[in-house]
Amino acid sequence: MIRTAYLICRYSNRVTRVSFILSHHFPVIAERTMGSAWKRRDLNPASASVHATNGFRLGSIFRQEDFGRDRMAQLFEGARKLGWILLKSLIRFAFMFINNCVAIPSYCLYLILLQPLRVMDSRAFWHIEGVMFKWMLAMVSSWGWVAGYTVMEWGDDVRPISEEEAMVIVNHQATGDVCTLMMCLQDKGTVVRKMMWLMDHVFKYTNFGLVSLIHGDFFIRQGKAHRDKQLLYLKDHLDKFYHSRDRKWIVLFPEGGFLRKRRETSQSFAKKNSLPHLTHVTLPRLGATQVILKTLGPQQENGTLGAGDGDQAVNKSRGLQWVVDITIAYPSARPMDIQTWIFGYRPPTVTHVHYRIYPIKDVPVETEPLTDWLYQRFVEKEDLLAHFYQTGAFPPPKGQKEAVSKEMTLDPVWLCLVQSFAFASGYMWYSVLQYFYCCFF
Repeated sequence: MIRTAYLICRYSNRVTRVSFILSHHFPVIAERTMGSAWKRRDLNPASASVHATNGFRLGSIFRQEDFGRDRMAQLFEGARKLGWILLKSLIRFAFMFINNCVAIPSYCLYLILLQPLRVMDSRAFWHIEGVMFKWMLAMVSSWGWVAGYTVMEWGDDVRPISEEEAMVIVNHQATGDVCTLMMCLQDKGTVVRKMMWLMDHVFKYTNFGLVSLIHGDFFIRQGKAHRDKQLLYLKDHLDKFYHSRDRKWIVLFPEGGFLRKRRETSQSFAKKNSLPHLTHVTLPRLGATQVILKTLGPQQENGTLGAGDGDQAVNKSRGLQWVVDITIAYPSARPMDIQTWIFGYRPPTVTHVHYRIYPIKDVPVETEPLTDWLYQRFVEKEDLLAHFYQTGAFPPPKGQKEAVSKEMTLDPVWLCLVQSFAFASGYMWYSVLQYFYCCFF
């Protein structure tokens, strides 16, 4: 059989057809045939040339066939991995959908049940609401933590000021920034349950919008047509809810939108006004920052916000005491969006968060000085991010040789307890509502 295959290969001009038959039906024969064509020594030169030519052609075809098999194996492996990612994403989405269906209604029903307490002791009511709000954000954090999305922290330690009033300014790259903050602030004392968020009005219509609305967060509408009116609404909102609900930290994104959407406009504005050219951040907008400082800041002294005397500094109701500047950096400058957080299709990723603290007395409140001060903060953010994307680490503080980072961790036992309470509450409220439905209908 081997000899027959060899003769066919030698005298036939249809090498492709023969090699196809051999490779698919007689792979061992084909391999031996190719070898014998090179090893025979009793052939004349002309025959040897023919053998060599046919052997080369057949070997080339076999190599192509091997490449095709390797390619097919890679495709099958890729399809297997893709199938696993899709299955995992589907399971994650189903879990989060059920998680929302049990947690959010339970949160609302608990607060409805506690309305008499709100009348009798509003401070206790909002304390309980804040605890449940922190648990809700912990559930969102657990979605990313389970997928391997963790946070590495750099810069100043913000824990010592977690009980004092502060304004938090953050660069904004994608929807995942909010989830990152929800995670990295979980271990900062009472910050999460006593914080107020300023976010785009579209978040009002998400699954978490109802919870934020009840908690007292402010949804701001972007655009010149709404700007002045929105700032008036913000001032009224702060006057009405910030102190009455015992809020301490207020979080805002001064850029007013995502980096990818605002970068071109910001760079054009900077060029026209001889301002720094920024790539990793955009020039911040002044409006909301100034309203917050004027409304919540301590008594002004010579155009700046005074920290007050010693007794006033202890009294937390005297207003904002700090500005916390947070810079979020993603590996390879690839921001994480909420879809990634939900479906978990990106490999485990470490998001880096840098903190810098400024005393409120160093912050001007008048328009021009505040604009310069805020621009300077975002120029510093630009330098921080440029250094990070080049080296994979933030630069050390002035006077230090090496930057120190610390991984932020979540307690898995605590996360399991929070999730268990959410599902138990969902089951309890379902049973209660079903009972009343059967009684009345």
